[in-house]
Formats: sequence, structure tokens, C-alpha cells
Amino acid sequence: MNWLLNVVVFLPLAGALAATLLPKESPGAAKWLAAVVTGADLVFAAVLVARFDVAKGYQFATNVPWVPQANIHYHIAVDGISITMLALSALLSFIAVLASWRVENKPATYFAMLMLLEVGMNGVFVALDFVLFYVFWELVLVPMYFLISMWGGPRREYASLKFFLYTLFGSVFMLVGIVALFLYTGTFDLVRLASAGSALPAHVQWWLFLAFFLGFAVKVPVWPLHTWLPDAHVEAPTAGSVLLAGVLLKMGTYGFIRVGLPVLPVALTKGANGLPPWQPILVVLAAISIVYGAAVAFAQTDLKKLVAYSSVSHMGFVMLGIASLTVAGIDGAVAVMFSHGLVTGLLFLMVGMVYERGHTRKIEDLSGLMPQVPRIGAAFALASFASLGLPGMSGFVGEFLSLVGGWQAATAKGAIFSPAWVVVSAVGVLLAAAYTLWMVQRVVLGNPSRTVGTMSDMTGRELATVVPLVTLTLVVGIYWSSLLRFVDPAVRALLAGLGGA
Repeated sequence: MNWLLNVVVFLPLAGALAATLLPKESPGAAKWLAAVVTGADLVFAAVLVARFDVAKGYQFATNVPWVPQANIHYHIAVDGISITMLALSALLSFIAVLASWRVENKPATYFAMLMLLEVGMNGVFVALDFVLFYVFWELVLVPMYFLISMWGGPRREYASLKFFLYTLFGSVFMLVGIVALFLYTGTFDLVRLASAGSALPAHVQWWLFLAFFLGFAVKVPVWPLHTWLPDAHVEAPTAGSVLLAGVLLKMGTYGFIRVGLPVLPVALTKGANGLPPWQPILVVLAAISIVYGAAVAFAQTDLKKLVAYSSVSHMGFVMLGIASLTVAGIDGAVAVMFSHGLVTGLLFLMVGMVYERGHTRKIEDLSGLMPQVPRIGAAFALASFASLGLPGMSGFVGEFLSLVGGWQAATAKGAIFSPAWVVVSAVGVLLAAAYTLWMVQRVVLGNPSRTVGTMSDMTGRELATVVPLVTLTLVVGIYWSSLLRFVDPAVRALLAGLGGA
């Protein structure tokens, strides 16, 4: 089955190339091509998930020399962590195409960009050679830049440039780290680097971790490197926001799990030559991100910007779980990553539907969705409750485990960060409930406003984009093992390599 993973990664590339060759006389052909390609890719990804053996490590591997003179390989495979992210990428890419059905401005180029974006996202989650990882990482910047700059809102040029420069800034430091790591170890292979990581001198690990931190933290984004995110979300088209929040942010946290933890473990827990360990630094930044994102979300008047700032808070829980270095914490981090992709993707879909009908995102102009458009109102309410971490929905699973893992790490013998930071993080749950219920009360409930009063309800095509996300949100929230049975063995193997839990 080695060929199947390659198909999942590169089938969208074939679709993107085909889209550029479509005749201009058939503008509708591009969306059908994109739907078929991303739909087929989703089916192939589902087959991978069905055939994945949770008792084994990396599977469906391909490892062949790419640039043998520099010891660079085309090495791809998936474990229980990466296959969940790959499935999320395939699902949201297909939904993004359906959500873009009415795009009329240069549709061939637009759908080609969506499919090219999927190639980069898929590739990041399966690459096990650092150079290959970096190629896919950088590939994502180009289509997202054009999606925002060509099909975005009024300030799209500013937002797209800010997104590009911020993420490119982080990527430059990551490239320096990759080259330095190769000079010390002689390999770009992430599996070999993970097994040899602890042998690197402590001071080298610390500075390498700083380089990778800047690359990954910008993408997450971690406070205070988050300022590009609200602008990019507000100006991006709906599909761009869905993929940006649903998948691109996860690339940063995935990088910490795949690179930071196994390759540079000494820098995390021991520091070097008077330099502090990175674990407490990550915990503090995670706690600040959680509370700051939630507090600023409370102050927003634009519905889309509120959801954008909520992402800063939610990704803080991911960072807390990762920094805990516990099974429960990292299980929770991956669960938040997956759930956030589903729930925030759904929220951005709903905001897009409301904006398409009412041409405004101002909270003060929107009320009474449930009486006027009950399907949209119900989906919006469900996504909001999942976002605040209501038990029985997927958002609760990851946040609960992240806090448990953080508390376990903070109260363990020899802990190097205070339990107070976990308590501060828990306050973010209360703030999330506050701003989410405030939003639901004003937008979903009440009498229909003048803007909402003219709206029509969800169409069949729009319903098709919503149902899979709602279903998975409920399934994961009720049956935790549907997700964690993939994730937990991979997390335990990761921590065993660190000498952890």
C-alpha cells in the first residue's frame, strides 16, 4: 500500500495542474474538477485510516534517495499522530471546495490554489526528511498568499503581505536550524534525528530549539507572534479561513511534536549553560495565549475576528499539552488540534454563510438566526458550544486532557514550572464560555434583525459541508477512543524515546 500515501499527497497536485489547462469557455469545469479530485483524495485518506494498524509505528512508508549527494531522501510515512492530521487536511480541503461553489472570479486559478494548498498541507504531515518537510512547509505559503490577496476582503493586500512576511520570517530561522542540525548530525532523517537527539550538546540543542521555536510558534500562532492571524482570517475568503484555522495552524504545533520534543529533549527540560529550559517558557506562553486570546475575543464586534482570536486561545491549550510532556497532555494536544479543525472550520463556514446573505459580520447587526434560518442557527449554536468545550462534544476532550497533563507535570516530583500556570490556563475555559455564550445570545437568539430578516436558510450543498463536521464533532466528543486509539500509542512511543512517561 506504499503507493496509496503518495497518491493522497500528490493527487491534488495533478488536479491543480489540470485546472490551469481548462478552457476559459468552461468556467464551471474547475469547481467540478476540484470536487472530484479532493473528494477522491478524501476517499483514499479514509482507506489509509481504515487500514492503519494502531499497534504499529510508522506505516505506508516510501524512502528513496532524492538528492543523494546531500543525503536528502524522499521519505514519507504516517503514525497515529500524523494520520489524524492527514485525514483532517483531506476532509477540510474537500469541504473548502464545496464552500467555494459560487466563486466566479478566475475560478480555474482559485481552485488550482486550493488544491496546491492541499498538497503542501498533506506533505507536511507525512514528511520524514527535514528538507522535504521544509519544501512542503514553504509550499503552503504561496497558494494561501494568493487566496487572500486575490479573493479576500477590502484589506486583502495588507493581510496577505503580513501573513507572508510573518511566516517567511519564522521559516528563515527554521531553515537555519535545519542546516545546523545537519552539520552536527549528518542526516536530515527525522526518525534518525529523534533517536540521536539527546546526544547533541545541551547548548547546541537550546539554540536550535530557539530557531525552530520561531518557525513553529509563528504558525501556531503563540502570543506575541499572533498578530498576523486576525487580519488574515478577516480578509481571507471563507474557504481560506477554514483551511487556515483548520489545518495551517496545526502545522506549527505538529512541528513541535515531531521535531521539538524528540530531537531536542535536553533543551526542553534541562536548558544549558545558565540558559533556562524551554518547557516552562512554553507553558507560560501557552497560558498567556489562552487567556489573552479569550479576553480579546470578548472585545470584538466583528464575528469573524472573534472566531479568529478564539483560535489563539484554543491553540494555547495545544501548546500547554505539548509542553506538559505527559501522555495525557500530548493526547489532549492532538485532540484539540483535530477538534479545533472541525469546530473552527464549522464556525467559519457559518460566518461565511451569514456574510454571504447579509453582507455584514457586525455582531450588532445580526440577531435571531434561529427563528429566521433555523438550520444556520442550529449549526452555529452547536459549533459555538463545541468551541467552548461543552462535555459531549469534541472540544471538551482535548482541553480536559491538556489541563490534566499540565497539572500532572506541574505537580510531579522535580517539576520545573508552577501549577499556578495551569490554573491560569483553566481560567481560559471560563472566559471561552463567557464570550461564546455572549455571542450566541446576540447572534443566534432573539428577534431577527433587519439584516437577518431577509436571509434564506441553508441550501443542500451548504448542508453537505456542515453535516460531516457536526457528525465528527459529536462522535469524537462522545466516543473519545475513536480518535485517541490512533493517537495514544504514537504518543507513548514518542515519550518512551524521551525517557518520559
